[in-house]
Amino acid sequence: MIRNVYSKMCPCRDLLDMVASKWTALAIGAMENGPVRFGEMKRELEGISQKMLTQTLRALERDGLVTRTVYPTVPLRVEYELTELGRSVIEPLAALRVWAQQNYDSVAEARETFDNTAPVGLEPATTR
Repeated sequence: MIRNVYSKMCPCRDLLDMVASKWTALAIGAMENGPVRFGEMKRELEGISQKMLTQTLRALERDGLVTRTVYPTVPLRVEYELTELGRSVIEPLAALRVWAQQNYDSVAEARETFDNTAPVGLEPATTR
């Protein structure tokens, strides 16, 4: 079945929303080279809260992009690893991360220009 993501009723919009999330893109990038422990990932993803990382990993596991393996050691060791489906999204997300890094200066300049220019049609209304 062919899906149309532009249709408001398309069920794949949820998947697009999840994959396009900042934390999802960064978590997948953190797992590109193999299994990663929760603490390692939290340190690598600066600024993510424990709660957000847990939610992100659970969503990825639920959607079949990540497996969670618990090793019965003391203390327990838990590793997260991309599945084949999860590995299939590495390339497009890596391209997006590279694009963001390469184009940040241009976007920042455009934002500054926009913010310093009153958009047409948004001038203050005058009263009579």
